[in-house]
Amino acid sequence: MKIVTQVILVLAIMSGPVFAEGNPDKGKKLFSKCKACHMVGEKAKNRVGPELNGIVGASAGAVEGFKYSKALTAQAEAGLVWDEASLSEFLANPKKFMPGTKMSFKGFRKEEQLADIVSYLATFN
Repeated sequence: MKIVTQVILVLAIMSGPVFAEGNPDKGKKLFSKCKACHMVGEKAKNRVGPELNGIVGASAGAVEGFKYSKALTAQAEAGLVWDEASLSEFLANPKKFMPGTKMSFKGFRKEEQLADIVSYLATFN
């Protein structure tokens, strides 16, 4: 039994970070801060920022027709994927995560907000 417990513990540690389950309804309210530059949904199109349908799990810089910053283009070429972890880190402090980004948003400061906004964005995948 002791060995089984140790194996489970090792597997849990190796599986990486666990993210809080976000609330998409709360995320929708938070997205109001993003609407000036981004769109989601059936009629979404690029604005100042790219449309964000399918962003969770997508390769960075993959939205057709959008002109990305040099900073984001470099991250895309390096293989950045917008998973829960990278999106959360970026949305917590865009300028710190990606110096040179054109995104002017200062970031969400609370873990709960990050989980909620990522959960909301995931509903458009």
